[in-house]
Amino acid sequence: MGRRFLIQLPVTADDLTTAVRVARVIARSLSFHHLVECDEATVDHPAVRHPAFCPGQLPNGRRCLLRPDHDGECTRRLPR
Repeated sequence: MGRRFLIQLPVTADDLTTAVRVARVIARSLSFHHLVECDEATVDHPAVRHPAFCPGQLPNGRRCLLRPDHDGECTRRLPR
């Protein structure tokens, strides 16, 4: 198998039971898509993250909507 990249979508819960329940609901709701491997859904604390968005903050406190490695200034507007 080639390289794989996992998409992490942080969801927090107050206890393990709720976390497992939410993980199962999310996995099942996306199971129609062939890229989702429901049987590999886990509840854990990820040690390494690859962000989908730039970590930069704008003067108004909002996050930049561009890719992490973008050129130029941070912005909330996506290039056309």
